[in-house]
Amino acid sequence: MKFLDLAKVYIRSGSGGNGCVSFRREKFIEYGGPNGGDGGGGGDVWAEAVDGLNTLIDFRYQQHFFAKSGQAGMGQGKTGKDGDDITLRVPVGTEILDDDEETLIADLTEPGQRVLLARGGNGGWGNLHFKTATNQAPRHANPGQPGVERTIWLRLKLIADVGLLGLPNAGKSTFLAATSNARPKIADYPFTTLVPNLGVVGIDGVELVVADIPGLIEGASEGKGLGDLFLGHVERSAALLHLVDGSSGDPVQDWQVIVNEIETYGEGLSDKPRLTVLSKIDTLDAEERQFLADELREAGAGEVLLMSAVSGEGVTEVLRALRRLVRAEAEPAEDEAEEGPWQP
Repeated sequence: MKFLDLAKVYIRSGSGGNGCVSFRREKFIEYGGPNGGDGGGGGDVWAEAVDGLNTLIDFRYQQHFFAKSGQAGMGQGKTGKDGDDITLRVPVGTEILDDDEETLIADLTEPGQRVLLARGGNGGWGNLHFKTATNQAPRHANPGQPGVERTIWLRLKLIADVGLLGLPNAGKSTFLAATSNARPKIADYPFTTLVPNLGVVGIDGVELVVADIPGLIEGASEGKGLGDLFLGHVERSAALLHLVDGSSGDPVQDWQVIVNEIETYGEGLSDKPRLTVLSKIDTLDAEERQFLADELREAGAGEVLLMSAVSGEGVTEVLRALRRLVRAEAEPAEDEAEEGPWQP
């Protein structure tokens, strides 16, 4: 299945049905009076977050979604049938933006969340509705209200516990393939990963969802390489795993490039808990490993773990460290939920 995380969609709610002008015409009833029914209401347009989707590819092949209009009212006081609603099924983590691509309409972060995007028009009143003591035979009815037409943008931000960061060929896809059932493309050239991948990693009976995004390069915030187009997919992560290639020749510079790019990107990424890991240590001897790890710590990387996803060395320690970071982030949120809103 192809990956798509941004889609433009045109929606229109249904128009209301017109009211009916009608009079009773029955044998032996001389003054039948008005009996025109009201028009039916137009259908609404909804969006709903559903499980089992992780791409917006369906909206590449269908961009127009129109709800049904209401049926016009009829004689004998019959109300027209309401128009059917229409629901856009989107992946969990989808943001719905207005046509300006900036105004947030809704952020669907949990399965089953629904939001009304366009309300259908009301049905018009029939002439039966206008009968009064002084107007026994009204000869007018209301037209139905028109539906709402608008253009919206759908932007998907994957929801994961851990987001992977690093330069191209830092070993992100190899790590994901070695620790989960995900099968991302792996090769010995840059930008092997062109779209984000999700994998479920298990450690000590706990499962973590890990998001692998295409590698960043210096100037990604200015659009170089694949740019920072996919950084939005790690915005919701509880923690970040920053992989630094130990065989690159200058790991400290590689680390600094990624730090600069996420600081330039903003959106709170630089404030998230981040674990720095020196990867591909199977290509280094013990002295080189220690030297490079010390250099990264001196540069400001904090605690640095060593790992080789190929040989499996250090992988368990990295996963346990990630589990601690994710749990530490989750506990304050759980405490706030238990305390509930402040009461005066």
